[in-house]
Amino acid sequence: MIVEANTVRFDSITLDSGATLAPVEVAYETYGELNAAKSNAILVLHAFSGDAHAAGISHESGKPGWWDNMIGPGKGFDTNRYFVICSNVLGGCRGTTGPGSINPATGCPYAMRFPVITIGDMVRLQKMLIDWFGIPRLLSVSGGSMGGMQALEWAVSYPDRVVSSIPIAATTRHSAQQIAFNEVGRQAIMADPDWNEGNYYGKQLPGRGLSVARMVGHITYMSDDSMREKFGRRLRGKENFGFGFDVDFEVESYLRYRGSQFVNRFDANSYLFITKAMDYFDLTGGRASLAAALEPARARFLIISFSSDWLYPSYQSQETVRALRARNCDVAYVELLSNYGHDSFLVDVAEQADMVRGFLSSTFEKVQ
Repeated sequence: MIVEANTVRFDSITLDSGATLAPVEVAYETYGELNAAKSNAILVLHAFSGDAHAAGISHESGKPGWWDNMIGPGKGFDTNRYFVICSNVLGGCRGTTGPGSINPATGCPYAMRFPVITIGDMVRLQKMLIDWFGIPRLLSVSGGSMGGMQALEWAVSYPDRVVSSIPIAATTRHSAQQIAFNEVGRQAIMADPDWNEGNYYGKQLPGRGLSVARMVGHITYMSDDSMREKFGRRLRGKENFGFGFDVDFEVESYLRYRGSQFVNRFDANSYLFITKAMDYFDLTGGRASLAAALEPARARFLIISFSSDWLYPSYQSQETVRALRARNCDVAYVELLSNYGHDSFLVDVAEQADMVRGFLSSTFEKVQ
């Protein structure tokens, strides 16, 4: 299936900070067909470094989408039955307005003049897109990692617009450790002389800093078991250590490759703004408890975590489950066994797909 990205422009959006972006564009892709009743629409939300290209083969790049193993005919999100939408988040660098976009007031990229954004702002723009489609209620909102945060935000901020929510490997707020890893990445970028206070557009990119940030992040996406199985202490193209600081180990080579590839597809300033939005996210929002924060939610929930995920460990999903059950919400929870760490929701999807397929089917029956 060849797919092509589309873009919608809106006059403006008011952000949680009080700032206004005008105009604002959002990039999206769709898969499957919207039924006459507009009751089969599912919004899929990407993780931190993802984009709108979730499934099929991109007309632009020729590459499959980041969740192609979950979205398509007969898959977890079955496009024979459902109309699936995926959009690039606000602050991104893949078609949606972000710090690399042109500021109409100056004619130059926003850079660090881009306003601070939140997960709530991302969801607000997504709602504008769903309104543009004329969809009264989404059958489901789902995503992994940061996408799962947005799925939770949808259920609380727009309870009448969401029939079900499927947060995967997600949390209602970042822990100190999660904030710490993001801060290391941000500092790596800002310490790169080529970052130039964010004003690097049309100049040398801060590739060294962004590459290191990605290397740190990628370590957190894997598990100890998966890294041992994939790399161990194997040497890279040699029989003995080089006794220097060139690449000796396979894992060093892998991380350097991942870092260099990331520089080619992601904007350093977007990294700063999006990770900060993740760190600011706190679904309790000053309320007395998580259960109180979830009081507006009316959706059914399927919450999935993974046994080897140490970046977003299962205890965080279980906290959400307990809070929902305290409100007598309809919630199913499963911790899936996997050795792939946080990346399990992208890689080890067979059981996940079965869970999602069954949950969506029973949800769809309830709205027919």
